Amino acid sequence: MKTKTTHPQIKLIFGAKYDGVVDAVHYARGGKIDWVRAYERRGPTWSDHVLLDRAALVARLKAGKRFYTGARQVFEASEFTLGKRLVLVGEAICTEGAAADKGDQLEGLPAL
Repeated sequence: MKTKTTHPQIKLIFGAKYDGVVDAVHYARGGKIDWVRAYERRGPTWSDHVLLDRAALVARLKAGKRFYTGARQVFEASEFTLGKRLVLVGEAICTEGAAADKGDQLEGLPAL
């Protein structure tokens, strides 16, 4: 029996399951993430923006939560424009496809 495969971008557009969206990042002097501004899923709706320090973000990623880079769409409360998924590579937090040898790298996000 053949199974259907779905293109990853289609999953992002139509009902992808994700637990949070990071829309800005602040780096400490050493290049590691100090904190991020994010939105978290709260059941069927989303939180206002929350500030997560690096330890809290790492804990959520280790717990299997799926966070993406992105931004909330204007006047669309629960709609986001999604970017790349955040992954843990060793001790580094990176977006998918980024080189982890340079430390924490969240591509496409504004730095605060």
